[in-house]
Amino acid sequence: MNTQAIGLDAGLKLMKWLTGLENLHYGYWEGLEVTAGNLREAQEAYTVKLFKLLPSKPCRILDIGGGAGETAKKLVALGHTVDIVVPSPLLADRCRANAPEATVHEMVFEDFESDEKFDICLFSESFQYIPLDESLPKCLGMLAPGGEIIVSDCFRTPEYSVEKMRAKVGGGHRIGAYREALASMPIEVVSEEDITVACAPSVEIEQGMFNVVGYALGRIDDEMAIAKPKSRWALHKLIGLGMNERKRSRLNQRLNEQTRNRDEFIKYNQYLMMKLRPTG
Repeated sequence: MNTQAIGLDAGLKLMKWLTGLENLHYGYWEGLEVTAGNLREAQEAYTVKLFKLLPSKPCRILDIGGGAGETAKKLVALGHTVDIVVPSPLLADRCRANAPEATVHEMVFEDFESDEKFDICLFSESFQYIPLDESLPKCLGMLAPGGEIIVSDCFRTPEYSVEKMRAKVGGGHRIGAYREALASMPIEVVSEEDITVACAPSVEIEQGMFNVVGYALGRIDDEMAIAKPKSRWALHKLIGLGMNERKRSRLNQRLNEQTRNRDEFIKYNQYLMMKLRPTG
């Protein structure tokens, strides 16, 4: 089974039901109470902040890893011309539906080629999925004169280390490796803002949703222990055979714990909004 596609599809359906939009990105929570009811407003605030990095006049934008096309739809409404590069067939279909005026390229960014030149290469929570030796160097060859690169994404702090049994919240390239990559290329940092604290509460909204599912499964398990003990034993045995200890530990962490919280996110992640420009 393609569990990644299943999870992505379910996530889009959940966000559409909860917020009315198919946004999967973080929210910007400054000044907002952290509740699921405010998630749409927080995500809209994130987009407003991101768009402040764009030129004031209409331009040609390459939206790299464009999600379900919600950002591209807003960019088109502002008068920009947008090309989207997205590898998932499901997301590509949603981009075509949500942003029909945009041009959708269904492929990984590493395979993308174009005779067009772009005023902006935009990474909005997609930079972490592309190797550092592919992302910025490829963009440098695609920019029009005066063009810029916008990177808005998470990076791993020096505190981060891999643990086999436990998963740490967040993701991204290590910040040190990213800084080294920037220093090795003909790129200057036009602006940089750390928005980690304002974005961190988003992980608690996600964790809360998983905890609701975990609570429901726990109640079912309790009732089965009383009414159907043999069936419960067989089910637990089947789960044990189908999932190793590491997967069971991480599933329990996801469903029943609150380790994915804002403090842990801030410890292991740095969320940056950056505008970059070629030198020379």
